[in-house]
Amino acid sequence: MARLGLPPDSPASASVAAAHEEAKQLLAEFREFVHGIHPAILTDRGLVPALRELADRCAVAVTVDADLPERPPAPIESTAYFVAAEALSNVAKHSGARRAEVTVRGDGRGGAEERGGTGLSGLSDRVAAVGGTLVLSSPVGGPTVVRVELPCGPNQL
Repeated sequence: MARLGLPPDSPASASVAAAHEEAKQLLAEFREFVHGIHPAILTDRGLVPALRELADRCAVAVTVDADLPERPPAPIESTAYFVAAEALSNVAKHSGARRAEVTVRGDGRGGAEERGGTGLSGLSDRVAAVGGTLVLSSPVGGPTVVRVELPCGPNQL
């Protein structure tokens, strides 16, 4: 946003651009670090059992509706898990909702478009890092729906 408000030839423009590039590099390094940390159940048993365990620990009632014909690649499982964990954390802390639903399907082609400006850019960045898409719908009065689509084919990573 700071770059947008500066004339391209101003002295501050170069400094802001450099700071932006450095922040992007640090974020990429942080993502690599975070992708290496995940719960044992995710490694041992896969995404669906890990999501069910996550739902059991959530402060609100969570229904997990999952239908995956096979285990997705590890980076996809990890991304899906951490997106669900962050989204459920936000539901518990900020929404006032009494229940939530996590739906996982192993079909479809993708092609959803990201909607920005909601403060969930970290989730969107995490999903985008593995070639996926995140769509947020949050009308006044609710409900809020976060839809994440991740590439699951072996040649899509």
